[in-house]
Amino acid sequence: MYSHMMVGSDDLDKSKAFYDATFQAIGGRAGITDTKGRLIYLYNGGVFMISKPIDGEPATFANGGTIGFAMDSPEQADAWHAAGVEAGGTSIEDPPGWREQPSGKMYLAYLRDPDGNKLCALHRG
Repeated sequence: MYSHMMVGSDDLDKSKAFYDATFQAIGGRAGITDTKGRLIYLYNGGVFMISKPIDGEPATFANGGTIGFAMDSPEQADAWHAAGVEAGGTSIEDPPGWREQPSGKMYLAYLRDPDGNKLCALHRG
């Protein structure tokens, strides 16, 4: 059912620097810009997009919402996290590491992007 994910941003240049860094840290490519000015990232069959809100209002993030990115290894999650912090993101939650959950062992790393969107790198153990 999943086709894509889009978040809003008030500063697409800042978003591009952040998301280019995080996607390139895990083997992806820099984002492309479509004819409407939206940033598009294509990776592992998924589509992630960033856009100025079309209603002209300021971008906001979802309280309680998290966008998860699947990682191939803990090392890939760490590279993603480090690149995100270096590119203006904020490390949040517990430090990157293994967590025991009822659904199994997971390696998690959390960031907020420059617009406040909550992101998670996840590798299942």
